Amino acid sequence: MTKAAQQDTETETSPTATRRHVVLGLAAVAVVAAGGTAYYLWSRPDTAVAQTAAGGGEVSVAELMAPGPLGDQVLGSPDAPVTIIEYASMTCPHCAHFHETTYPELKKRYIDTGKVRFIFREFPLDPLAAGASMLARCADKEKFYPLIETLFQQQTKWAVEKPIPQLMAIAKQAGMSEQTFNACLSDQKMLDAMQAEQKRATEKFGVNSTPTLFVNGKKHVGGVSIEDMAKAIDSFLPKT
Repeated sequence: MTKAAQQDTETETSPTATRRHVVLGLAAVAVVAAGGTAYYLWSRPDTAVAQTAAGGGEVSVAELMAPGPLGDQVLGSPDAPVTIIEYASMTCPHCAHFHETTYPELKKRYIDTGKVRFIFREFPLDPLAAGASMLARCADKEKFYPLIETLFQQQTKWAVEKPIPQLMAIAKQAGMSEQTFNACLSDQKMLDAMQAEQKRATEKFGVNSTPTLFVNGKKHVGGVSIEDMAKAIDSFLPKT
């Protein structure tokens, strides 16, 4: 998908996934055989729930800040006055576009300067996205965010008809062995926890598309620009 096409529509909606590169199947459960290893992946949240959950605006900040079953991977100062939580799907081109165009400046201006605490939460729209998210979780903790960024940067390379070789190559660059790679994608407990967090996001916070971001509890849907992000963040910062 071209950047122009990405900008035409800013989000991908759950649970309907139309991305042409989704190849692990859109059934409730998909099994992919690769190199003799079976990867048991992903069932989506209920459609009706996704459509009728709480809408935009603000949500319960206390509930939103509570980590899900997998725990949170946090970037930035724990004392930052602003917390941003992003729900994203690894195969979502709009999420990749956000991480290519907005996130680097967001990190430079706000996360690295101690103004923003950033949390990335998985909201896989298809089995392949779930698998990529699992790989990021299986990496060493300090490699989580670099691997997320690599996966987004190389999305067009691994979100293809035969994703396993490219995903394995990326995982090996992050220090994983083939054995670790296979064990990771077979981790049903991790997948269940990821699905539980996705269900919580849908039911409690009205998340039904990606990317969805919360800035101190206020929802912003779509791949917002750095200017829009700055406006949202600055409203919470002390006036100078």
